[in-house]
Amino acid sequence: MPTTELTEAESTNDVVIVPIEDNQSCENCHFPLNGPYCAHCGQEADSKLKYFWVVIMHLLDDIFSFDSRASRTVIPLLTRPAFLTNEYFAGRRVHYVPPLRLYLFISIVFFITLKFFVAGDDNVINLNGRQGMITEIKSHIETLETERSTLEKKVEKNVEVITKVAKLTADLARFNIYLNDLNSDYTQGNNKSIIKLTRKLVELDFEQVKEPLPTDKQARFDALITSLLKEKSDDKDVNAKKDLDVDDNGDETVQLDFLSEEKNKKVNVFFKELIKKAEKAFNSDTGPLIEQVIGKLPQLMFILLPLFAVLLKVMFIFSKRLYMEHLTVALHSHSFIFIALLLSEMLDLLEANIKTNSPELANFVGLVAGGLLLWIPIYLFLMQKKVYKQGYFFTIVKFSFIGTIYSIMIAVTALVAVVWGLMGT
Repeated sequence: MPTTELTEAESTNDVVIVPIEDNQSCENCHFPLNGPYCAHCGQEADSKLKYFWVVIMHLLDDIFSFDSRASRTVIPLLTRPAFLTNEYFAGRRVHYVPPLRLYLFISIVFFITLKFFVAGDDNVINLNGRQGMITEIKSHIETLETERSTLEKKVEKNVEVITKVAKLTADLARFNIYLNDLNSDYTQGNNKSIIKLTRKLVELDFEQVKEPLPTDKQARFDALITSLLKEKSDDKDVNAKKDLDVDDNGDETVQLDFLSEEKNKKVNVFFKELIKKAEKAFNSDTGPLIEQVIGKLPQLMFILLPLFAVLLKVMFIFSKRLYMEHLTVALHSHSFIFIALLLSEMLDLLEANIKTNSPELANFVGLVAGGLLLWIPIYLFLMQKKVYKQGYFFTIVKFSFIGTIYSIMIAVTALVAVVWGLMGT
């Protein structure tokens, strides 16, 4: 007679009730079962049909099960160089979070918060001052409109008031033209030259708002206006000058000898598109590009980890350590770097928020944040010495060489992230 069992004894709310026969057979090959697995095909006998959220919770628990091991892991990770690594090598692992799981958790938290910190300033990283200038012009336009509105509401309008209103109207028209020019697409027509001239004009115009320009600057202002009008009327030779130039043939194209003509054409199309996107991104709101770059960094860093382990393997080839041991060093090193940078960023944010009300406490928090950054190279040096157990001289030499090579690897990774990010904008 069939009986009814629960596929898990945890809770009747978490599982689906499945009838199981006394003489159960494998659902895959129908071979009689004598245990929890089929002796014929190896499939598990107990088919757990769980609710989706239960599966997700179990998966997250497998990846991020930090329970009481968290404090025993994070504190020595920050304060005791090489302690976790040497404990792992010695086989004392059950009390600590495994290196890969530790890295995954800390890196995910770090890059999520990094995006938050970067996006904190109006989601813009200003690389060339254009965005800041646009904001300043908008603010000035609002001020001019308020002044004009106030004057226009006066009941008695004498010659002086009418003259001021006319001047404010002219100023508004001029600054609105500036705003329109700066907001134009950098990659279209000869907008590149127009934007450059406009920025110079705006700088001088803001100077003359405060006080009249001296003779030499006034002459320069007039010359810039003439040049700007000429650029706007003449739409020829749009691409005569390039800020980002990849010119190998004299015709703004790249020719790689080891590629066929067809593939060289594809490379040139890719480069032109990339340059166009770069010019547009770096000369407008860079927020979307920065978000794209930060989004690519976790994957790229995960690729960089095994390469860093290879570098350690080469540098300590006579240490007789296995590659997986070097990879463990890499995982613990990067976990420490990420959590130290994260704490430093959080302390900087705290310092900025309490600076007005508690300047002394803010100064102390700033010192702690700076100390954390200083602790990073010291920690990594001590970690290398304690793991590989070499003298100070060889440790310093190898630490310097590894730091130089790894800095180059980080720079290349950042470049790849920028290119990848540009392709996604």
